[in-house]
Amino acid sequence: MSGHHHNHDEHSGPGLVEAARHALTDAGEQWTDMRAEVFHALAAQDRPASAYDIAENVSKGRGKRVAANSVYRILDLFVKTNLARRVESANAYIANSHPGCRHDCIFLICDVCGRAVHIDDDKLTGSLVEAARTAGFADIRPVVELRGVCERCN
Repeated sequence: MSGHHHNHDEHSGPGLVEAARHALTDAGEQWTDMRAEVFHALAAQDRPASAYDIAENVSKGRGKRVAANSVYRILDLFVKTNLARRVESANAYIANSHPGCRHDCIFLICDVCGRAVHIDDDKLTGSLVEAARTAGFADIRPVVELRGVCERCN
């Protein structure tokens, strides 16, 4: 892992949806109508959203109830294929603005408004992985979340 910070293209709006669709199909998965609706609902959120929040939004759009369990399965697929990130401490999800890029994110979560911002620092997450390997751990997935008050709420 070279370099302190990781540079990549940030996507938003239709460009984000298109990048997500490509990333999912490149991973050998299908971009179904339901998956598209779940991704649209997730990407429209300005803070991490629960599967229940997403299910409610998709249900409104479809005019019929969508089960949270179905949404959980899709969100798990999105995390596995790097279309979304799970904010562990909030049991919520956030769309990955650079779905074609694999690395470990560090989340900054506002205790006032709930907004989450991610930063990339491959040197820091690489050091954490190395420390875990030194302690005898394998299949390491860094989960780094820092809580505080964002600039808007401060």
